[in-house]
Amino acid sequence: MARSERRRTAKTKSDEIEFPGVMGVMQRNMRVIVLVGLVVLLASIGTPILTSILSSNEPSNDSDGVAATSTASVEATTAAVNEAGAIRRKYDVQPEFTLTEGTQYEAIIELEKGGEIRIALFTDESPIYVNNFVFLSRNNFFDGLTFHRVITDFVAQGGDPTGTGMSGSGYYLDEETNDIYLDREGLISMAKSPAGVSGSQFFITLAPTPWLTGDFTVFGEVVDGMDVVRGITVREPGPSQPAAEIIKTIKIIEK
Repeated sequence: MARSERRRTAKTKSDEIEFPGVMGVMQRNMRVIVLVGLVVLLASIGTPILTSILSSNEPSNDSDGVAATSTASVEATTAAVNEAGAIRRKYDVQPEFTLTEGTQYEAIIELEKGGEIRIALFTDESPIYVNNFVFLSRNNFFDGLTFHRVITDFVAQGGDPTGTGMSGSGYYLDEETNDIYLDREGLISMAKSPAGVSGSQFFITLAPTPWLTGDFTVFGEVVDGMDVVRGITVREPGPSQPAAEIIKTIKIIEK
């Protein structure tokens, strides 16, 4: 056998350079290390992605969107309008608690195109969110706003005065929790961002979303008109999207 052939024959996989010590271990297990790294990366970005889908994301440099402090509150009695008759869209703090003990509350969302969505509000399980929703509805806050983000088999989200998903009522809500699982369509909850729970953006589930349980708190459920909810136009905020469904008004019923 020629010397050159012997040299070629002698080159096998065992001739691959292997680093000593820790470097050698890392080299031998490189595929496992890469796979673990990918899993960690996906886990780390998963929550921000989900939060952005259901968040108010109010800009931190917006003085109207910073966390509420103990300034004067407003009363949930008559429609809050300015001198020009425009609906008030910004408040300093979340409303005072004004729900009547022992009273059941329902909300009826009327769409501009026609159709009603009747929602039973869970006062006992989520009094803070219900009180806030009742306050804003009675003060016509939602009148003329849209369902700006609607994702098939996920949620229909509305309550942003700008229709972009980046704004709200000017305050964040005190977060509350309960034991209601998001395991079916027709449940209503407040949206949230890393900054806090939105004061006005809410969503209605279009399918079971059990993975949201624990992060988002249910404060009501559609009891009539789920067909109307399913018919809300699918869209995302931004250009080249279908026109958003407009909320004509939200009426509050006491029982």
